[in-house]
Amino acid sequence: MAEIKERPTSASAAPRGAPIDRLVFGVAATLSVAFVLVGAVWPEETSERATSVLGWVTGNFGWLFVLTSCGFVIFSAYLALSRYGNIKLGPDDSEPEFSTVSWVSMMFATGMGIGLMFWGVAEPLTHFNAPPLGEATPGSPRAAELAMQYSFFHWGLHPWAMYAVIGLAIGYFAYRKGYGNLISATFRPLLGEKATQGPGRAIDVVAIFATLFGSATSLGLGALQITGGLDNVFGSGAGSKTLAVIVIAVLTGCFVLSAVSGVERGIKYLSNANAIAAALLAFFLFVVGPTVFILSTFTQSMGAYLTQLPAMSFTTGVFEEQASSWLSGWTIFYWAWWISWTPFVGMFIARISKGRTIREFVIYVVLVPSLVSFIWFAILGGTALDLQLVEGWEPPLTDTGGIALEASLFEVLREFPLASITVALAVFLIAIFFVTGADAASIVMGMLSQHGEEEPHRSLIVFWGVATGAVAAVLLWAGGLAALQTLVILVAAPFMLILIGMCVSLMRSLREESYESTMPMRNRRAWEHSRRFPDGP
Repeated sequence: MAEIKERPTSASAAPRGAPIDRLVFGVAATLSVAFVLVGAVWPEETSERATSVLGWVTGNFGWLFVLTSCGFVIFSAYLALSRYGNIKLGPDDSEPEFSTVSWVSMMFATGMGIGLMFWGVAEPLTHFNAPPLGEATPGSPRAAELAMQYSFFHWGLHPWAMYAVIGLAIGYFAYRKGYGNLISATFRPLLGEKATQGPGRAIDVVAIFATLFGSATSLGLGALQITGGLDNVFGSGAGSKTLAVIVIAVLTGCFVLSAVSGVERGIKYLSNANAIAAALLAFFLFVVGPTVFILSTFTQSMGAYLTQLPAMSFTTGVFEEQASSWLSGWTIFYWAWWISWTPFVGMFIARISKGRTIREFVIYVVLVPSLVSFIWFAILGGTALDLQLVEGWEPPLTDTGGIALEASLFEVLREFPLASITVALAVFLIAIFFVTGADAASIVMGMLSQHGEEEPHRSLIVFWGVATGAVAAVLLWAGGLAALQTLVILVAAPFMLILIGMCVSLMRSLREESYESTMPMRNRRAWEHSRRFPDGP
């Protein structure tokens, strides 16, 4: 995200120093503060009401989450394979701002966040000991296969197709049509001038909420894992909600300090170093861990994922209550979480992809990060499964007998050399992901609050950063991980409808493109030559 702040080169973006959109910011800020106050004063009641509403949403609209996520995969594939794949995100003569290597590297950075750190070991272990949909015996080889298969499913093509759809819409309307770098700007073909008025501003408010709660969920997961790491290193009794809230407060203070002191460049370097350190951690486990088992796990899991992808993609659990409950807690939560992150990731990817064709965009945005996620889970998850399945290792458990999610990564690292160093490195990685993640998400919320300004006022960035930390703390205090999952699904539900509308709007505009714009560049030159010289050279 630092690139967005340092290189505001788009002519279509709002003018530098654009005024704050008082309506969008005022409504979003008021509702956010109200939620924080209500959640802080009545945490139990907030959790109960949210859980009740969640049951209604998943019971009545779980099928829509499933169907929509599949639709995004199909839609992005159609755009890449059709003649529209030749259209550029920018004028026909525009060229990419970044080399392919730099472009892909920045997409790697967007994929290596707190989520991968938290779930890299925790999800495969959980599925291994409590198999998805109850389709295997816990702790069996079949359970291990399902554990990796569903980990690939939750972190593969579906989420990145969501990012591709919103990134394409934002990039197309901002850089090719010149409508501005806002979510509401993508609705011009459907709403006309209303996209800049009340309806459009309402869309931007919903986008702020989706980003706020999606980011708060990631920060809450990070806080839980940091407390687990502190307990692993110091035996400090991690897992308490009080300690997790203290961690959030401290790291939010670090973020605010970085924002007001103007050390964005230092945060940029820390973020880049963080991605490298995460790669080194995975490489270390690959080398000292069960290398052959990891390679075999990756190969077999990839085959199982690709083979079972259609069936997994359309499963709703309608015929069995246990399956429906599992899908609500895992698959639908993930789809909602990804949807809530689409404003941030979509705006970031769109910003760095100006000048790319739609086909190039889809291939690199969907396939490359998915492959990185598969490798990450094969190494971390495969190592954990080898320890339990082959070595007889016992994973950390909670008081209720479930997998201790926040401690699982550190317990796995304890089984290998240099444990004190790798555990401390993991805690540091998560902490920096927290700070830089709050920085990046706050910039996006600031942009949405300031007419798409690529360098929003620092006060806006600080406000939304503090609000994100406050929401994460309230959710943890109200109900821990369950509260985080509940609220992100509730907030993502309306934004899912906005994503569907963006697809319709994008398709309508693409159909109005000239025949020349949809031709491959080499064919376009020949076609232009034939028009200029109809009787030959």
